[in-house]
Amino acid sequence: MKTTVSLVVMMLMQFLLLAVWWVPLAAYLANMGVSGTLKSTVLSSMAIGSIASPVIGAFADRYFSAQKVLAVSNLLTALLLAGAGLADSPALIFVFIFLAMLCYMPTWSLTSSIAMTHAKPELFPRIRMFGSIGWIASGLFSFAAVKFFGVEKFDGGNLPILCGSVLALLAAMLNFTLPDTPPGGKKNRISIRELLGLDAFSLLRDSNYLIFILCSFAAMIAFAMYYTFGSEFLQDRQFRYITVTMNWGQAVELIFLFFATTLMTRLGIKKAMAVGLAALIARYLSFYCGGVSGDDTFYIIGILFHGAIFGLFFVGGQVYTDRKVPAVLRSQAQGMLSFLIWGIALLLGNFVCGKLIAMNTATDAAGVKTYDWNVIFGITAVYSAVVMILFLIFFKQDKNSSKS
Repeated sequence: MKTTVSLVVMMLMQFLLLAVWWVPLAAYLANMGVSGTLKSTVLSSMAIGSIASPVIGAFADRYFSAQKVLAVSNLLTALLLAGAGLADSPALIFVFIFLAMLCYMPTWSLTSSIAMTHAKPELFPRIRMFGSIGWIASGLFSFAAVKFFGVEKFDGGNLPILCGSVLALLAAMLNFTLPDTPPGGKKNRISIRELLGLDAFSLLRDSNYLIFILCSFAAMIAFAMYYTFGSEFLQDRQFRYITVTMNWGQAVELIFLFFATTLMTRLGIKKAMAVGLAALIARYLSFYCGGVSGDDTFYIIGILFHGAIFGLFFVGGQVYTDRKVPAVLRSQAQGMLSFLIWGIALLLGNFVCGKLIAMNTATDAAGVKTYDWNVIFGITAVYSAVVMILFLIFFKQDKNSSKS
């Protein structure tokens, strides 16, 4: 029970400290007048930071206990977010956030590795569920700031980043109480190949796993439209509590994560992930209908589809990856997945989606922007449908994933 509680708290804090400032970041940059390539670059700091995941994973697999690497990563994240929160220029904000994400993003694979080491992989979605609870709880900061502390507008300012710094410091302190997760590999000299986490890339020789990666890569490009630019969209649609509104998606995510093990067992990994892709299409169709009808209810419905997208497709991919590798490559494999999907794919998605938004945005003489969200979400919905069709055709249910 003590181990389970510590894993649950680890997950909760790790995603709480990110969500509190990452969700409203696009709105903050828009309010600072940051646009174009610079905005896309700042918003790509998460993706760029994921590049470090395989390297950190290699060290955790070979030399250091994973919980200690996690604690140090969170401590550095706290210091760098403090710098970002106090910076007053977009260039400095980018530098601090970029460095912070180099430290933070490897923690996703580290927390997954720690949880899967001390609990059965089939139970991982339920432990990961508390990360979603942490994400939802981040909305309480904006609500409390406005209602109880008289802050005129929490989302869209620098206060969320400073809150993230404090939470990262607290998470680092709690990480030292986690169960010991010693390195699984031999402690001899590490090679450049291992340092870069290249051993995990041997998974790509498996044609079915390669198809999974390619489909996940393509899906992330569409996912970025909401994940990265969602706060800018909601701000344009006059939503006041942006973080709270987007967190309705995480609330539904809790349900899907709780039942993910059952769904993956009964449906198999392919059908479960296909449901997640279908939800991706449904999200953007809902947003499109909201624009056409003028009814904001469709936007809320679209947000609620987030639970199935993340809980079944992306977390399902983590479980599928864990079942494909030996224990000595666990951290590296999760780091590779993070690098490819939350790194390279999200980076590309941010620029593609940023360009699509720019192509469908007009600015008048007074500097007021008018977005054509109907075109933006119509294109994204069609693209998502193509990804799902390709996944259904080419990805095969294999024995290692039949009961994930």
